[in-house]
Amino acid sequence: MRTPSSRTAGLAALAAFLVLAGCASSSAPQFYSLAEPEAAPRTAAVGAAGGYIELAPLALPERLARPQLVVRLKGAEGPQVDVLEQHRWASSFDNELRDALASGIAQRLGAVDVTKSGRPRGQPVLRIAVQVQQLDAIEGSRVDAGFSWTLRRTEEGASLGCQLFVSEPASGGIDALALGTRRAAARLADAVAHSIKAQQAGAASPCGA
Repeated sequence: MRTPSSRTAGLAALAAFLVLAGCASSSAPQFYSLAEPEAAPRTAAVGAAGGYIELAPLALPERLARPQLVVRLKGAEGPQVDVLEQHRWASSFDNELRDALASGIAQRLGAVDVTKSGRPRGQPVLRIAVQVQQLDAIEGSRVDAGFSWTLRRTEEGASLGCQLFVSEPASGGIDALALGTRRAAARLADAVAHSIKAQQAGAASPCGA
């Protein structure tokens, strides 16, 4: 027969287990994606340029090449940033952004994305190289981002270079910063697709809005 003291010890052990289990579940990391919803209404409005596109590996600051969100916390002063272990992209940020851009640009153009499948033999491919010049996610405020990109067709030597700087409001918490970053990526996909269509149409300033 169990004594009162043994029952008390058993209850205490169970309580401790439940507390630890609750802490473990509450500290589970949250994951975010930069991918847009499947049916983006602006896709049809951009029109179909067709052809094949390939997105080169992104160039970006080393501090961003990680799955954790890198943010400036609300009220922080100076150049310090925080790497949030409990708030992560679904993959390393450079891979997440590359995947989102490749699919987003292809969708806007009606093109075929061969970034991962490889270039089709005998077919011209538009190669897109993107550099992330700036990405500052400021908690309770906004996401500031700066990008540059070049376009080069495999059968031609000349290339086109463009830039884009955006600021997306993110007045909530960390979730708002993730959504702001997704909107910035979508605006970049819009701008790249526009520059491709403008270049194909022979526009004098393909990088213009």
